[in-house]
Amino acid sequence: MLTLPLLVAAVGKLEMQYRPASVKIGSQEWSAENLDVTKFRNGESVMEANTAGAWEKACIEGKPAWCYYGQDAVKAKGLGKLYNFWAVVDKRKLAPEGWHVPTDAEWQKLADELGGSDLAGKTLKATKGWKNNGNGDNQARFSALPGGYRSHEGPAYYGGPFFEAGAAGYWWSTTRYLVDNSYCRMLSFRNNRLEKKSFVMTSGLSVRLVKD
Repeated sequence: MLTLPLLVAAVGKLEMQYRPASVKIGSQEWSAENLDVTKFRNGESVMEANTAGAWEKACIEGKPAWCYYGQDAVKAKGLGKLYNFWAVVDKRKLAPEGWHVPTDAEWQKLADELGGSDLAGKTLKATKGWKNNGNGDNQARFSALPGGYRSHEGPAYYGGPFFEAGAAGYWWSTTRYLVDNSYCRMLSFRNNRLEKKSFVMTSGLSVRLVKD
């Protein structure tokens, strides 16, 4: 039987060996589910910011952090984790060897492969889980789910910090925009668009990976 230290080491080693389920879309290969890891490629931990104060502190200090939507692992099952921008661009890498978090240009290439930004959402969205039956047909087997996002603001900000689970999904790119923002992509129950947005780096968004 493994002692506790050896068991922890074994679990850490297994996570370092994580390889995402994937799907080929045109000339790209994408992960087929939202990222759900707690360690960087080298085995070092990404901090779980499981309170509003912890999230705010990590973002003020520019430190990588993750959380579950609503701080509830059960309700967030299947949605992966929400990461701040510092986790996405950390030099220790969230992605396993051979993978990376996509750039804005790589997201655009995905959209172009699926008929353009105005149409790509239909083939990317899962066939269930979207508000008001705003599902897709998932022909691309991307299986996108509406995981929502985390704001850095507290409950006084329109009842935050968590918004839009069931209604929309947001995914980081590594491409910066202005001083403290980065481009991302959004899917919504309202339409079939893969929409380009920008979010402040203190937000918590989902992450997909693309093959090197």
